[in-house]
Amino acid sequence: MATVPEWRLAGDWFDICSCDIPCPCEFAQAPTNNACQGMLAWHVRHGHFGEVQLDDLNLLALAAFEGNVWAGEAAVAMGLFIDESADGQQRDALQRIFAGEAGGWPAQFAALVGEFRGIEFVPITFEVADDLAYWRAEIPNRVVGRAEALTGPTTPPGQRVQMLNPPGSEVGPGQVATWGRSVDVRTEGFGFQWSGESRSSKHIPFDWAGPDPVSP
Repeated sequence: MATVPEWRLAGDWFDICSCDIPCPCEFAQAPTNNACQGMLAWHVRHGHFGEVQLDDLNLLALAAFEGNVWAGEAAVAMGLFIDESADGQQRDALQRIFAGEAGGWPAQFAALVGEFRGIEFVPITFEVADDLAYWRAEIPNRVVGRAEALTGPTTPPGQRVQMLNPPGSEVGPGQVATWGRSVDVRTEGFGFQWSGESRSSKHIPFDWAGPDPVSP
């Protein structure tokens, strides 16, 4: 296996899934009706894999599973879209990281995937409001995902509904999840097809690094 260089990815992640609000998976529980499907999207604000720069690249996955994935009851089926603007070295770096080959949190997340349906390189747009009022991602003619920050009669204007240290965070420990509600979601690819409104969504920043330190 090729040597893994020092690497880091930091940026924004969100999902929109078929669960009721709030998604039980984020609490390390079984999903609504014991089955979940949806989309996951990542934007790399700053990143590198050795000397390969990975700033401003996007990824988007479609996935589905049944049972509590955190309890080892479920194997996730997933397909991954990678930003077509990435060059050959960047594509290779992102594939190694997200396949779990480079260690760090993505290796733990990749272990949850029981059926990997492949990779496609496509144009991906990604946007998160500076005040976390909304987030969105799109692949032309394939995927649309838009969500707005969750609010209600007792939420102060401009404030966000947030959760510290979620026990089932898809991007790893120690982050803050901001809850949202889907406005529009339509997905098609890798054998998945799903749409829905007013479903669970959440934004979480991520900050990963690798490879893992070698034990003495």
